[in-house]
Amino acid sequence: MIETGNRYKSKAIVTEAMTAKAVGSGDLPVLASPAMIALMENAAMLAVAAHLKENETTVGGFMECSHLKPTAVGEEIEALAILRKIDGAALHFDIEASAGEKKIGTGHHVRYVVDRERFMAKLK
Repeated sequence: MIETGNRYKSKAIVTEAMTAKAVGSGDLPVLASPAMIALMENAAMLAVAAHLKENETTVGGFMECSHLKPTAVGEEIEALAILRKIDGAALHFDIEASAGEKKIGTGHHVRYVVDRERFMAKLK
């Protein structure tokens, strides 16, 4: 059962492929905002994944975040997502990203519970 307070922490080591220079969001060899956001979304997805019905998944619908500090290649980063509010199919998460003791990002993310087949049928 999905309940407020569900949480998950996703971790990664920053690689060259995750840099702003590599993904095209900037020209510096530091963690790209899109890579940080992907880790944040992953944490939110996994915070509720085990509590969904077999035919359900969640999809991202909204992300608002701040990327606060640069992070170098080789550093370990983590994103903690905590489910704060459930509004029908909308799941609202508070998310914080860090590299060791350094807070590198904060945000609010909304995911929606969807039926896998119905969602994919929208592509046709």
